[in-house]
Amino acid sequence: MKYDFDEIIERRGTGSVKYDLAEKKGMPEDILPLWVADMDFRVPPCVTEALIKRAQHGIFGYAEPGPAYFEAAAAWFRKRTGWEVRREWLVKMPGVVFAVATILRALTKEGDSVLIQEPVYYPFAECIKTNGRKKVINPLVFDGQGYHIDFQDFEEKIQKNNVTLFILCNPHNPVGRVYTEEELKRMGEICLRHHVLVLSDEIHQDFTYPGHKHIPFAMLRPEFESISITCTAPTKTFNLAGLQISNIFVPDRELRHRVKDELWKTGFDESNIMGLVACEAAYRGGEEWLGELLAYLRGNLDYLRAFLAERLPEIRLIEPEGTYLVWLDFKNLGLSEEALDEFLIQRAKLWLDAGTMFGEGGSGFQRINVACPKETLKKAMEQLETAILSLKSGNK
Repeated sequence: MKYDFDEIIERRGTGSVKYDLAEKKGMPEDILPLWVADMDFRVPPCVTEALIKRAQHGIFGYAEPGPAYFEAAAAWFRKRTGWEVRREWLVKMPGVVFAVATILRALTKEGDSVLIQEPVYYPFAECIKTNGRKKVINPLVFDGQGYHIDFQDFEEKIQKNNVTLFILCNPHNPVGRVYTEEELKRMGEICLRHHVLVLSDEIHQDFTYPGHKHIPFAMLRPEFESISITCTAPTKTFNLAGLQISNIFVPDRELRHRVKDELWKTGFDESNIMGLVACEAAYRGGEEWLGELLAYLRGNLDYLRAFLAERLPEIRLIEPEGTYLVWLDFKNLGLSEEALDEFLIQRAKLWLDAGTMFGEGGSGFQRINVACPKETLKKAMEQLETAILSLKSGNK
């Protein structure tokens, strides 16, 4: 490979949420963190070079990107998904969670019902609760191998609760689904039928595995475009989360006006200049880097799958179709939720994300981030194996 994803880069002492908050979060000092969704890889060289060049200019005043910024983003979506976005649709925000909260306030009222499909990215539920909306759950159905949508329940929940907005997570975090065109159309048709808006979180769109393709919800039908708000960002794809930039596309003029009006109320105006620079540079020059990254992640997934099958068959890997976040089933260990968390933290010295964080259906599962050097993943699996062998032998 041209890019070295095997390099172990020391992140402690850099203000890293992933590495530097262990003590604050009550974790052992020597815990191995594979939880929060950022990667342990350097960004593409084109991004670093663009940031250095901008830093050397030495003036960091208020910034508003010109046409080149949108053109870079539009070209990226066009090439990778076939989606043609328009410049007037774009609303820049600091991040997708910020966008979700802002959109909820803009397009729903206090007390309105918002539908999510748990187990799902936990900030969705938090945004719904803290903004005074009612959470309605259409649980994803686990068949022992993977997850699918209960469309009858989906429509019934919308009707019975007068749902006004549905948060779609595609590719899905944490269960790894990449929804098919048929599934997206069925959800969209139900939402059209019952006048439900669709907030589509597509931040993981660039991470799909062979045999699966990300399809933007908004591009499937003009009618879907008119009810959709699509949340995208370069931050997951290129490991830029700390630069606080996301690109939100709102095709409908009236909805866009309401979103912009709510955004103005937050006091947010210009974006972080370094986030803008990094985004444009990544979309212009980061494709080769991403191609090698995806190949490396497939290798990590292959390693994890083989290790579990050969040495830890008690733990079941839910085969991901997308994302670098893998959903693991620990139920065969026979531990309670509290005991499982304590076992992983204190015995295996691994910091994962507990499945219960993601809501209904998450019990007994843990989410692991495989976007790390293979040696890091190998160390994690060996620590887990040692801990499980000790558990089986009855050692304390």
